[in-house]
Amino acid sequence: MPQVNELKKQLKSLKSAILIPYLNKNAEVEGFDNWDNIIAEKQEEIAYERVDFSHPLWIVYSSGTTGTPKSIVHSVGGILLEHLKYLCFHNDLKPSERFFWYTTTGWMMWNFLQGSLLAGATAVIYDGSPAFPDIDNLWRFAEKEGIHHFGTSASFIQSCIKSEIHPKDKFNLSKLRSVSSTGSPLSSEGFDWIYESVKENVYLWSMSGGTDVCTAFVGGNPLEVVTEGEIQCRALGVSLEAWDENGQALTDEVGEMVITKAIPSMPVMFWNDPDFKKYSASYFEEYAGIWRHGDWVKISKEGKLVIFGRSDATLNRQGVRIGTAEIYRAVEHLPEISDSLVIHQEKEDCMILFVVLREYSELSELLKQEIRKVLRESYTSRHVPDKIIAVSAIPYTISGKKLEIPVKKILQGIPLEKAVNLGSVRNPEAFEEFKTLI
Repeated sequence: MPQVNELKKQLKSLKSAILIPYLNKNAEVEGFDNWDNIIAEKQEEIAYERVDFSHPLWIVYSSGTTGTPKSIVHSVGGILLEHLKYLCFHNDLKPSERFFWYTTTGWMMWNFLQGSLLAGATAVIYDGSPAFPDIDNLWRFAEKEGIHHFGTSASFIQSCIKSEIHPKDKFNLSKLRSVSSTGSPLSSEGFDWIYESVKENVYLWSMSGGTDVCTAFVGGNPLEVVTEGEIQCRALGVSLEAWDENGQALTDEVGEMVITKAIPSMPVMFWNDPDFKKYSASYFEEYAGIWRHGDWVKISKEGKLVIFGRSDATLNRQGVRIGTAEIYRAVEHLPEISDSLVIHQEKEDCMILFVVLREYSELSELLKQEIRKVLRESYTSRHVPDKIIAVSAIPYTISGKKLEIPVKKILQGIPLEKAVNLGSVRNPEAFEEFKTLI
């Protein structure tokens, strides 16, 4: 409440606000309307206002993985079109079905979840930890609420794998039609686990997009088969390619993800950016007039896709680019490892792998050898780190993305407050351990 009062003082243009007394029924803020009083009053019919297609709808903030979060303004028409398109065509969402996504209100997936109402579906929301009282919790919730479409993150699926749970043996998931994953690339093991431990005939789709467009560039296609470790297709109306540094399109090779033609939900502007300088610098500096999204992607001849993580976090080893997601797929499959983060210090040509150990495990020389072995055998000798260091936690954004770039900056001696916006970090205390390694 002190923070709310402080925000009220700072927001000079604030006309009105509604307080929802969720945790404290007696909570009050002077000048705020109380939600309970509002819904108790008889409401008149809702009045709708017709606006232009590009009329501003909301401000959303990027996750802050690479710097200060961007304040992104989307349009009413763009978001309506995009959410209807993706949810109805790609997700196969039907009227009266129940659509759930485990998300914080600060992640764009919260906005995406509300889009399910456009399809005549029911938005199912959950408040609390996904792992309390145990890791089965959300699957128990799926049974209880009769969820048809279950959305989550790749990191949650990885946690389920590590915990060796089998939801299909405990819960009635007969209504479940699809499982969706985003936030980071879903590993082949993640695909296997869903079909082996959740449901054999469920539709699993991995999607990738961003807060920048509040939708997916690539994702599911219910008309095609699901192949483990791959994203099925480019989304309808998205002209997406993988480019090399010379702006040439690549096939079956890893390159920069670019969007060559506008899609409806690209931002109409950034807040407080009247000359569009921040907007242009964020997307159009690398290739003139072409949207560079900052992901590292490979597109097959058949149009299937694999995303290898952030291109600005790409590891450059002896002239060969390596996606960080490749490292994580191999390392986090080991039973002793619960999490990991990798960076490359170019000046010293030193690749460092940080690992979080599971309980009762230790980073012995034998485990280090096993990590090196699995990376070498899964990929190449270039994937083998120069150093392996155990840490107690990996820093994440609120939306569940590993903060590789800020860790790299901290190890270069950049002060924490300049390396990352701590307001966008889920567990800022995790940085303290990295500061001791300078």
